[in-house]
Amino acid sequence: MAYALVFSGQGGQHAGMLPWLAEDALVRSVQARLGVADWRAALATPGWAERNAPAQCLLTGLALAAWAQLAPHLPPPAAIAGYSVGELAAFSAAGVFDAGTALDLAQARAAEMDRCAAGAPGGLLGLSQIAPAVLDRLLAAEAGVALAIRNAIDSVVLGGPHPALERVEAAAVAEGAHATRLRVAVPSHTPGMRPAAQAFAAVLAGVPLARPRTPLFSNAADRVADAAQAASALAAQIATTVRWDECMENLHARGVDCVLEIGAGQALARMWNQRFAAVPARAVDEFRSMRAVVQWVERAAAAG
Repeated sequence: MAYALVFSGQGGQHAGMLPWLAEDALVRSVQARLGVADWRAALATPGWAERNAPAQCLLTGLALAAWAQLAPHLPPPAAIAGYSVGELAAFSAAGVFDAGTALDLAQARAAEMDRCAAGAPGGLLGLSQIAPAVLDRLLAAEAGVALAIRNAIDSVVLGGPHPALERVEAAAVAEGAHATRLRVAVPSHTPGMRPAAQAFAAVLAGVPLARPRTPLFSNAADRVADAAQAASALAAQIATTVRWDECMENLHARGVDCVLEIGAGQALARMWNQRFAAVPARAVDEFRSMRAVVQWVERAAAAG
């Protein structure tokens, strides 16, 4: 049985996510850090889920809680990767640091990004079905907008100031693209976040990191081989393009039989299935019970 783990990023969080997740010590720790008694009720509060400070800590903690509850029932994964803030959970699952450190880093990451964005507010815009030539033209026309995430040749996320994103969105739709504004309040993974990346690098310098125990692939580099590379990759991805298309290629090259997405929503599983239809992917957010998740991985891996 060979399967890959991928950890979701920010933007798909919702009050009904992970319906099978049991309340354990890690979930209670996340709630205590965020000052909420019930994380589902908090997610249902308008605007709360879109703020970096609660969202990044919550998503990191819940993903790691979900994995901790699943892991005893599955063999170790063959490879791991995380999407944007999902890298914190991914690096923790790979043994680079423990869950408590992951939560500390999630809170520090969000704080530095919010501090940076306070002086240059912005957001993220998802574009699909967009021709590369059209994308190049739009980016050339709006100097403040940058390529934040590359999911496929015709599927990207752009980051920048809100007025510029609105102009790009209108132009892209006029060219036949599909546009979606993401529930993120900062222009993540763009050069405007360089001060945040530098500040987060300083935070990471004071954190003991370990060599990954599982093959681990990052958004900003390729395979993470040691602790120094882990620190560099985690800081760099805040202000550079998330190369998710390359992460998927790296995972596929490991010869996995299936892929399991841990976190909120099903975005990564859908992207994988569009790219590698012969290797099935599912998201834990699709299932009503933990046992159903385990049974799917067992069946998919056996069939592969």
